[in-house]
Amino acid sequence: MGAQNAFSTISFIERQKMTDRTNWFCEEQLTNTIRRIWEPHVHRFFRANLFHVVGKDADLIIDFGMGLAPLRPFLSIETGKPVIALATHVHADHVGSFHEFEHRLGHAAEADGFAGMEDAVTLAHLFRELPQGAEQKPEPSFEQDNYAILRAPLVRVLAENDTIDIGGPSYKVLHLPGHSAGSIGLLDEVSGVFFSGDAIYDGTLVDDLPGCDKTAYRTSMRRLRDLDISVAYGGHGAPMSRERMHMIANAYLSASA
Repeated sequence: MGAQNAFSTISFIERQKMTDRTNWFCEEQLTNTIRRIWEPHVHRFFRANLFHVVGKDADLIIDFGMGLAPLRPFLSIETGKPVIALATHVHADHVGSFHEFEHRLGHAAEADGFAGMEDAVTLAHLFRELPQGAEQKPEPSFEQDNYAILRAPLVRVLAENDTIDIGGPSYKVLHLPGHSAGSIGLLDEVSGVFFSGDAIYDGTLVDDLPGCDKTAYRTSMRRLRDLDISVAYGGHGAPMSRERMHMIANAYLSASA
């Protein structure tokens, strides 16, 4: 009865906020320990994949969406276990809720970007300028014109060959610049599971945004073309088999020759 009475004092607007935020994310369980999360109401250009990986010793959250609604409450992370938050790169659709987590990791090349979260590096202004960037509001007071990303300085700066060990899976950091200067992937060399961020995904690859480097991207693609994996989970699109990822890398190299 106490809970019911307390709820009755919440205004209609506050109840609507709670409902909207609860329904803001979708999820699917990919394996026993990996789930994919996304924001179905965000424009497809900014609708990124987020991943929650459960380890014995820690949970790993990879990428953080647009930040239009709180992410951490949705995750329902087991209390008492460390949570490692890792951004594959600094673009808006991957760092919106990065600030909600305390133990933040990202590549050294974009450390200043995470600390400042300025439009020049996050490209948040492209979302503000996009017609109907969100198909519905995450809360009634949301205004797309006011969209901004909170600063999220890194507590651990990553470089090539660093290791993220969460107990069970252990991920090697691969620096894969091109889409952005600090783009990284995470490879479990035992299972072959690979989180590729926006370095490669099953969809139209973007290499013409501010901060992109086509020469560096070609170098990363040559590396990805030869990378031995079992499955790749990209920053957008569906999971990729080894063959599919190699095909996408080869297609990019051929088209940009």
